Amino acid sequence: MKRIALISLLSLPLLAIAGGDVSITQGKGKLIVKIDGKLFTEYHYTGIPKPVLYPVLWTDSKTLMTRRYPMEKALPGESNDHVHHRSLWWGHRHVKAIKTGTVSDFWGENANSGKQVQTHIKFTGNGAIHSRNKWVAKNGETVATDSREIVFHAPKAGRMLDYTITIHASEGDIVLQDDKDAGMSIRVPDSMCVSPHGTAKIQAKGHMLNSEGVKDAACWGKFAKWVAYYGTVEGKTLGVAIFDHPKNPRHPTGWHARAYGLCSANIYGRRHFLRLKDPHAGDYTLKQGQNLTFRYRFLWHDGPAKATEIEKEWQRFASTQVSKSNK
Repeated sequence: MKRIALISLLSLPLLAIAGGDVSITQGKGKLIVKIDGKLFTEYHYTGIPKPVLYPVLWTDSKTLMTRRYPMEKALPGESNDHVHHRSLWWGHRHVKAIKTGTVSDFWGENANSGKQVQTHIKFTGNGAIHSRNKWVAKNGETVATDSREIVFHAPKAGRMLDYTITIHASEGDIVLQDDKDAGMSIRVPDSMCVSPHGTAKIQAKGHMLNSEGVKDAACWGKFAKWVAYYGTVEGKTLGVAIFDHPKNPRHPTGWHARAYGLCSANIYGRRHFLRLKDPHAGDYTLKQGQNLTFRYRFLWHDGPAKATEIEKEWQRFASTQVSKSNK
């Protein structure tokens, strides 16, 4: 375990504060992450179509900060739509392998979807997970690979992690095609949503706010440095701010940010977000041997989102360097 000095959270003065202890231990098909001995999250990498973080818990180690379903059975009144919205994950709906012409789905979870299969994983004493994964189409073809680094931080209040993913065109040329269903994603609890969806019967008391001052459902399809999603969770006002690093491709990213609780940082959905006729407006092509790196920060905080404080925290994140180990 290692003590880490971190940035402040939204409700605290903007100065470095001492952090707590982050520990990672091996579980069955997962890694278990604790802060000061209390469960924060688990990194699941077997038995599911893609690696996910679940549960993601508040500092009390009890309050869920992502939706329960489908990692667990929805409780009465909770939503059970979009089975592929697994807590916190990365995915892409349409990935084309130029060599074979195959287009594979690494977002959805149906009979025709592919899987992100873990091939190597390790964790370090300073609170970091390193993994490698191959993208396997339904026909068994490996379309591409990725490497990920997830670094967990331990401030005195709130929770924080940095998620870096590098996509490798290791098997041949690929096209990450224009699609709104793609990118770094989280599904927040039903009560934090701006408005309920599907089977959800829980009263939603949530809001969204982005770096450009856009609020609530209007955040969908907008381009911004960050989006904050916050609301009432088990009687407490809590939230999560998601930061797009300025070194990421096509920064600032577009946001597939839904009022019903999905929030995805997505550079590919330009046709949808900008209402363009060109179906390939958001395509991103990688030639064999090329890589594409993204880095994001998730900052869970107490109280409603405050634009000036979040912007200062984003500036701190923006000044950090992208890890070269994943490139």
